[in-house]
Amino acid sequence: MAVDPPSRRALLTGLAALPVAASAAAAERKERRSKKRKAPRPKVQHVDVAIIGAGVFGAWTAWHLVRAGKSVRLFDAYGAGNARSSSGGESRVIRMGYGADSLYSQMARESLPYWKALSDTASAPIFHNTGVLWFAPQGEAYTAQSLAWLQANRVDHEHGDVRWLQTKYRQIQFYQGETGILETEAGALIAARGVQEVTADAGVEVERVVMPAPLFSKRVKRHALPDGGTADHLVYCAGPWLAEIFPQQLTGRIVATRQEVYHFGAPQGDTRFAPPELPVWADFNNGRIVYGIPDLEGAGFKIAFDTHGPVIDPDTMEREPTPAGIAAARAYVARRFPGLAGAPLIGARVCQYENSANGDYLLDRFPGQERVWLVGAGSGHGFKNGPAVGKRVAAHILDKDLAIEPRFSFASKGTVAGRTVF
Repeated sequence: MAVDPPSRRALLTGLAALPVAASAAAAERKERRSKKRKAPRPKVQHVDVAIIGAGVFGAWTAWHLVRAGKSVRLFDAYGAGNARSSSGGESRVIRMGYGADSLYSQMARESLPYWKALSDTASAPIFHNTGVLWFAPQGEAYTAQSLAWLQANRVDHEHGDVRWLQTKYRQIQFYQGETGILETEAGALIAARGVQEVTADAGVEVERVVMPAPLFSKRVKRHALPDGGTADHLVYCAGPWLAEIFPQQLTGRIVATRQEVYHFGAPQGDTRFAPPELPVWADFNNGRIVYGIPDLEGAGFKIAFDTHGPVIDPDTMEREPTPAGIAAARAYVARRFPGLAGAPLIGARVCQYENSANGDYLLDRFPGQERVWLVGAGSGHGFKNGPAVGKRVAAHILDKDLAIEPRFSFASKGTVAGRTVF
């Protein structure tokens, strides 16, 4: 079949379009070449402080710095309150009795109002005022010292002998000769959600970035960030990853260990293992702490053993509870909480501590670096003190002459020996 030749108008239209198409193609090629030549512009060109690690220490450090008028970027490889972090999971304890150790007692007391204020404005509660019950053999020194500190500092509490304990908490099996302290102002914190609420309240976005060891640019006299931005100060709040980022300085000084927690389900309608009938509790016997949290937000009755587990890698650790650990938890629950004997395991979690030799935090400059900070070694009791730790870090950045607490210094961290503090 014959095909009609194109009209003169069609030809002219096509010819007129050629320069436009050629020009567009050339512009596209130029843009592609330009993108290859130019690095992407940093999200933020420069900030006062970059914080690496969006756990409880990093989040509260960012919060305090923002309140002080500093610009902040907050990085985390897995996100705020993630399941691999020491600040992840469902719940933590806040209490003030630390034996004769007034440093941690004061930090907990300082932190509690910050947690309460955050909880009051959050979309869901962060702090649950359950009270914290501590029980131990009568005459035990740590318990007596804790009671003395609470009394001297006028912290609300109750205390009594085994008859007082048995009358007040019939769902717990106490032993003859035991004594107890109830911190009525204390309680439980919701962990992962709490960290996320802190960053939201600070107005800081958590950037999913893997941050390497410090890189200082001599040309601009600032620390380089992975996307090409810069910061005057770096604060590494990387928890169990601190020793991985700084192996020469921290290997053996901070060690991550595997920890298991278990949640058991009470029978339907049995309210004895939930607030207000049961507070957070801690059993201190033979130098070992077993602690638990009542059924909060439907998570079940929580129990954990506050002793160091095996050393682990937080990136690759399989997070499945062991049969031996579950059996030990069941046996303990059956002895101390007979109403939960045979209760189903409704949840379990494998997390970690990052332990220092003396159980004290690390809050010091990186050796030889004026504006690089190492913050960590929560040692199983750091979550509650997040606000106080963040406040200290911010204070050091604001005042370069502020003295380091000797117990938090890099020099005080020797080889981990296994001490832990609940």
